Amino acid sequence: MSRFVLSLDQGTTSSRAILFDTSGNPVASEQEEFAQIFPKPGWVEHDAMEIWRCQSAVADAVMQKAKVTAADVAAIGITNQRETTVVWNRETGKPIHNAIVWQDRRTAGKIDQLVADGNGDQIRAKTGLMPDAYFSGSKVAWILDHVPGARESARRGLLAFGTIDSWLVYQLTKGRVHITDPSNASRTMLYNIHTLDWDDALLDMFRVPRSMLPEVRESSEVYAEVEVDMLCRGVPIAGIAGDQHAALFGQNCFKKGALKNTYGTGCFMLVNTGDKPTVSQNRLLTTIAWKRKEQVKYALEGSVFIGGAVVQWLRDGLGMIKKSSDIRGLCDSVEDSGGVVMVPALAGLGAPHWDQYARGAIFGLTRGTTTAHIARAAVESMAFQSADLLTAMQADTDFKISQLHVDGGAAIDDFLLQFQADILQLPIVRPKMFETTALGAAYLAGLATGVWRDTAELEKNWQVDRIFEPQIAPYEAAEKKAVWNEAVKRSMHWEKPEK
Repeated sequence: MSRFVLSLDQGTTSSRAILFDTSGNPVASEQEEFAQIFPKPGWVEHDAMEIWRCQSAVADAVMQKAKVTAADVAAIGITNQRETTVVWNRETGKPIHNAIVWQDRRTAGKIDQLVADGNGDQIRAKTGLMPDAYFSGSKVAWILDHVPGARESARRGLLAFGTIDSWLVYQLTKGRVHITDPSNASRTMLYNIHTLDWDDALLDMFRVPRSMLPEVRESSEVYAEVEVDMLCRGVPIAGIAGDQHAALFGQNCFKKGALKNTYGTGCFMLVNTGDKPTVSQNRLLTTIAWKRKEQVKYALEGSVFIGGAVVQWLRDGLGMIKKSSDIRGLCDSVEDSGGVVMVPALAGLGAPHWDQYARGAIFGLTRGTTTAHIARAAVESMAFQSADLLTAMQADTDFKISQLHVDGGAAIDDFLLQFQADILQLPIVRPKMFETTALGAAYLAGLATGVWRDTAELEKNWQVDRIFEPQIAPYEAAEKKAVWNEAVKRSMHWEKPEK
């Protein structure tokens, strides 16, 4: 029997490949960053061909590192940055425009117009999403409207649309398979989460032809084998889930009420709400968690656009640090943020504010402020934003939340997690394997190919690394959150809508 499952974890700033054994342990991993393209303020793009190049490169590299062949790998699972939009020509297999990234705000005006025209309630009711430029629908429309000849090509059936999972499967199968799964489809603003199909009224609203769309398959099933000339050629592709849904699965949040928070490029909190969608009264998203064995699981989600990306901005944008890990030393060098509060609304504000026109701001600067204070405020902003999500989530559900499971690249930071425990006044539980996004994709693929029998077997793999208990009094946490809330208010509605 094959001994490993290969997970392709295509993120917003890097592509990773991790090889897992049958106990859910990583045996080898490889990672490569790729270019972030900023054509205009508020615009964010990726080169989809570069994403494919670096993702295929790390897949080969991880197998070489582990000294395994395709015969040793039972399946491939794919997890991906969600909402990022690729449109390509079916005949050439080439994108007709750079991928428009989920953080991109260029279509905010389009969303405003749709809401002004009375479409907001229909979008929310059918998709579970807040009308926002975050999602894929308006991005597809923008590409069709701004690339010469694109609408005519789409009308003739020559163009394909996909989120990054679709793009990778298309490349891995030499253009033979064009699919997605419900977790990714539910983030497009084109998919009806109740009928489990692309919605014709929404497609008409965004003027997106149905012929462009991928087939929606389950999150855990064998789709096809790899056909391109790679070391994993012949291995079945058997699992797909958007990154946050994969993390929910990887954290073993299989039961209703199970909750996790991921600290990645953004911060994303999801709670499993079971077999039926829960309508949020506090501006959270209703989304499909996954579908397997013909059963759909739903989740409530709070989405923070700039989480760990704020550290990357300090590194690349401001040059305050040389590498991301340097942030820890800066944070530890001061006792507190010196009164500095950073609202990292570099791509607007997500849940629960949903302000497309908020912009980043730093408050409380004095002559005594140092780069260490700003760095500490940047890291604290991840915890404050996550606290906003949990407050909304508690108001939307009757689940008793006694602790928070965490994961993602920034979860390695003890300072962040201790501050999170303090602000939330809850224990924060970090698992030994906190790259659970990749693990969730591996689990979905392994379940489809018999590597694991059921979710009960997966639960035996989960182990705690550390639990962070609150170390400040509740009144201190409340005071800190009050200052944060004031800063958020002052950052909102900064940018003016385009006329």
